[in-house]
Amino acid sequence: MLYIAVRMLMGDRAKYIGLVLGISFTSFLLTFASSYFAGFMTRSFALIAENAYADIWVMDPAVRSVEPATNLPESALDRVRSVQGVAGALPLMMGSAEARAPGGRFQTFQVIGVDGASLVVPGLKDGLTASVLRNPNAIVIAAGGTSDKLTTLALAPGIWPGAPSSDDAPLRELAPGDELLLNDHTVRVAGVADALPRFPPRPLVYVPIERAWSLLPPERRRLTFVLVRAVPSVKPAELAERIEARTGLRARTGSAFREDTVRWFLANSEDVGDIASMLILAMSVGFGVTGIMLYMFTIENLPQYAVLSAMGTGRRTLLAMIFTQAGVVALLGLGLGFGLCAVAGQFAEVGGYPFRLMWCTPVAGATLVIAICIVAAGLSARPVLKLQPMAVFNGK
Repeated sequence: MLYIAVRMLMGDRAKYIGLVLGISFTSFLLTFASSYFAGFMTRSFALIAENAYADIWVMDPAVRSVEPATNLPESALDRVRSVQGVAGALPLMMGSAEARAPGGRFQTFQVIGVDGASLVVPGLKDGLTASVLRNPNAIVIAAGGTSDKLTTLALAPGIWPGAPSSDDAPLRELAPGDELLLNDHTVRVAGVADALPRFPPRPLVYVPIERAWSLLPPERRRLTFVLVRAVPSVKPAELAERIEARTGLRARTGSAFREDTVRWFLANSEDVGDIASMLILAMSVGFGVTGIMLYMFTIENLPQYAVLSAMGTGRRTLLAMIFTQAGVVALLGLGLGFGLCAVAGQFAEVGGYPFRLMWCTPVAGATLVIAICIVAAGLSARPVLKLQPMAVFNGK
């Protein structure tokens, strides 16, 4: 009887294709939106991922994520280093500054000041090393998830043909050797880093922390984080508790700080509402298409169900036939939707868009789609369960 149910489903090609496409669209949108959101959240803790050196992040007690953050006094570095179990501690400073390129174009950068001795920065392109930052006025730049932000005029101002203003001038990417005016300080691009994309996206500048202090407006508190390395015999979680008890500062392991950052964005980011709206829309479309079309299909086949009932087919069997039809549609739609999501994800990654297909995303998408199909099948089963076998004889 289940085979007959599948043949009945595929016999009406228009509704069969419509059901499969509706489930495919639903599963694709659910999975893609969730993966896109996971990509955003992954980018939110990119700074933590870049600094694999740090077992523990020390910060002001009020800080709950990588951004926004408030600064610490410089004395915090020595206080942390004095705690037993600390193998090493490095300062990290974050700020923002406006940089102006030749020709007048300007762009706001996030300035990241790193320890001047170790120069822990992401890998540089063209085979360069972080030692280029030891040159006078040198900076390292990175796109930080942006596009067309690290540009300058391709020609010297005033010599490009037929261009009345710099807005119409040809542009090129910033490269080592280019000069910028950063907060009225002349700096020279020494390299371009392969930094992880940020959320929200913003171009980045890496400099030694002493140079960052001279480039940015003076502040009394000049450290944002202290990056701690624990001795091998001490667990990072235990050392974090010890640092908090000795210094009164907040200390979190790298993994815990990632979770804190994600929680903060979930609670405060407007993008969470946008993704939730998209998921609700996907579920509404899926339930509407699946429910209506499966109900219409069942109503049109009531005479066939009446014949089967008159021949002695029980209600359980009829119910199993309807749920089998919904299950076939769900499996085919899920396969097509997940496949389309995987292909779209590849294009998204090539284009530089945030996309992270986690193992739980298809599981959650499949669970929601199956729930939609079960509800739709349950609603469609009502007319069949109320059907009387004599309906086949009186034409009702």
